[in-house]
Amino acid sequence: MNFLDRRSRREITDAMRAEVLEDLPELAKIGNEELRRKCVEVWCLALSESSFARVSDVPGESNPGQFALRRGDQATHLRGVTRIALSIADEFAAMDPATRIDRDLVIAGGLTHDVGKPWEFDPANRARWTGDPSASGLPSLRHPVYGAHLCIAAGLPEELAHIALAHSFEGEHLIRSLECLIVQRADHLWWSIAGGCGLLQPSGDPILEARKIVPRPLLD
Repeated sequence: MNFLDRRSRREITDAMRAEVLEDLPELAKIGNEELRRKCVEVWCLALSESSFARVSDVPGESNPGQFALRRGDQATHLRGVTRIALSIADEFAAMDPATRIDRDLVIAGGLTHDVGKPWEFDPANRARWTGDPSASGLPSLRHPVYGAHLCIAAGLPEELAHIALAHSFEGEHLIRSLECLIVQRADHLWWSIAGGCGLLQPSGDPILEARKIVPRPLLD
């Protein structure tokens, strides 16, 4: 039997929806009501089949064990990426009114691009994969791939599934949409600048060094 066909899920409640909105207040900036509602639902779906109760319970890491924040969680990352992506979109829209960028997609993409992380970060999944990588891989599906699956399952448009899938190196095999390009650049910038500011755990220093980034010490 395929594991994906026998996942246990917690009930999705209004309280869970309220916590998603509390953790990701930028959802309110999405003008399209249906898109906003489905962005909440996709996070509820992701959380309901994981051990994490809310978005802010997911560790603030780029990948499991990599680029761990000294302070902050996954909501910290998602909100920061969204604000940076929105600034990029608004800057180019202001530069030339003929520019066509879907602002709602940029906001929604920033807030849902890592929606697959509850799956990839879930301790039960990690234990199963590391126990026998020959059985289903390690991981079986990375968060960009699983995130695209969740977006499709929640009825989000293919443009959002594309952003979830292509924001990481899986996207190197694709032509990224403009909105995906903006979110992807904002995502990579966020982690790089966080590293340069000294906001990441020292375990990430070798990766930063390979990228020629030196962490600046934090204030005492």
